[in-house]
Amino acid sequence: EMVNMIVAQRAYESNSKAIQTSDNMLSTAISLKR
Repeated sequence: EMVNMIVAQRAYESNSKAIQTSDNMLSTAISLKR
């Protein structure tokens, strides 16, 4: 069960990093349009 928690946490971390990256790209695109 401990291993499952670690795997889930790693997946969540990489997921949130991907979301942050796409957010940054979106913000940059919006800034460029102005």
